[in-house]
Amino acid sequence: MNKRPEQVAGMFDGVARGYDRTNNLLSMGNAPLWRIATVKAVEPQPGQRILDLAAGTGTSSAALARTGATVVGVDISPGMIAEARERHPQLEFVEANAEKLPFGDDEFDAVTISFGLRNVEHPRTALAEMFRVMKPGGRLVVCEFSRPPIAPVRAGYHAYLRWVMPRVVGATSTNPDAYGYLRESIEQWPDQATLSQWIRGVGFTRVAHRNLTAGVVALHRGHKPQDQTILAAAKRRRQRRPRPE
Repeated sequence: MNKRPEQVAGMFDGVARGYDRTNNLLSMGNAPLWRIATVKAVEPQPGQRILDLAAGTGTSSAALARTGATVVGVDISPGMIAEARERHPQLEFVEANAEKLPFGDDEFDAVTISFGLRNVEHPRTALAEMFRVMKPGGRLVVCEFSRPPIAPVRAGYHAYLRWVMPRVVGATSTNPDAYGYLRESIEQWPDQATLSQWIRGVGFTRVAHRNLTAGVVALHRGHKPQDQTILAAAKRRRQRRPRPE
């Protein structure tokens, strides 16, 4: 798939206004439950600084901020950022690419990204950036579409993506083509084990995942080590990794 940042940003610009409404319909009401599970996994505490990537209209950022944490929402889409700022003027939102975060090293107690890693051109580069900006001992939470492990569920899910979702999108979305991309990106996204391997590969430890909604979505977690020897080794591995084309 072609996931050039400017094209992805433009696509989401076109759906920003009705994004949450369409997503709630497409998820058959599960989107708020996935958000609750993500916030619980992040475990935000008052006074902590949380980075919410692919923040979209700011719905997840607002949920995290209600715990008393300081939340910075980031999205590549100017349209999404404008919508988020309008809806949540009390929160900070930054337009940026997840592969090139405009933050210093070791700034955040936790980093989370929901349904956005799949849209990044080079996901492992973005994961390395998340590791970089996170404080030692910090927490990573990735909520993303995945592959149901049970074959009948998987078959039913793909049938839904191909036949039911286009009808829903046609009736509710301002940009149906964007949701054609959504289906393709879900179908081509790797399984839970592969994403876990990517997360470990950039240096995170205690990596685990649990399936939500029978594996339609998976919640991945990891921690940035506090041991300086382990951190130095992880940094060397990232520096040796060839840059993506």
